[in-house]
Amino acid sequence: MQFDIRRFDIYRKIPKDLTQPTTTGAAISLICITFISTLLLIELYYFITPDVTSELFVDVPESGTADRIPVHLDATVLGINCPFLGIDIQDDLGRHEVGFLENTVRTPDNNGAGCRINATFTIARVPGNFHISTHSAAMQPANADMKHVIHDLTFGDSIRGFRQIPNRRAFHPLRRFNNTNRPNEASHDYLMKIVPTIYENLRGLRRYPYQFTFFYREYTPHQHGMVPAIWFRYDIIPITVKYTERRQKIYAFITSICAVVGGSFTVASILDSLIFTASELFKKFELGKMT
Repeated sequence: MQFDIRRFDIYRKIPKDLTQPTTTGAAISLICITFISTLLLIELYYFITPDVTSELFVDVPESGTADRIPVHLDATVLGINCPFLGIDIQDDLGRHEVGFLENTVRTPDNNGAGCRINATFTIARVPGNFHISTHSAAMQPANADMKHVIHDLTFGDSIRGFRQIPNRRAFHPLRRFNNTNRPNEASHDYLMKIVPTIYENLRGLRRYPYQFTFFYREYTPHQHGMVPAIWFRYDIIPITVKYTERRQKIYAFITSICAVVGGSFTVASILDSLIFTASELFKKFELGKMT
């Protein structure tokens, strides 16, 4: 007796002339195929799009310049000309620079009455401040109006190109911050808490941006014998946030695909069977009434 491997076939085929197509079955089949196609596209999207996990730890980012933090400041002072304005930098290590001009571009604005300052510099990882003021000017302007607009203020690496990074607003909360409705001779104080951050993408490329929060206050400096300024006082939080991109495992993706296809066909088959059985019973009931 010859061995026939077909004995192990659990998917026995039914002759075509023993099957019966129905309109309801065709409708359910089309709906099922559309439903499966939609779910497969969703599963493929989530497989291609990386998931971002986060963790907290007490550490210093292991960048080559971990002791220095790049800062980019772009702001416009509406009521003081460019020759009077400069950036001063101070910190708890004793740094005190007045009228910082390196990598600083000052452009007349507000019909020449104001000045837009675009500056890039570095600060130490210790508490300190930097401020826009007239301290470096040989003569003080007659008008000490420090009303301003902050176009952007960022710390660390840029997050451009990292579209999956969560809570992007936390990396530039002062972007487009309009502070032009304050008293003319007010001094402006931004108290900031800076959080070191590491972002690692799927290729292992790391960026070291910094998130920060701020609290704003104003006061009248003439009461303390000072001239108005725009102060950015910062403190570094000793906790690092790390974001890591991770992609779904291929076996998990395949399992999801099998579950979607198998489950959908099973439910559709049960639904079709119930409708067909109910239809046959209804027909028999109608025939019984006629006889």
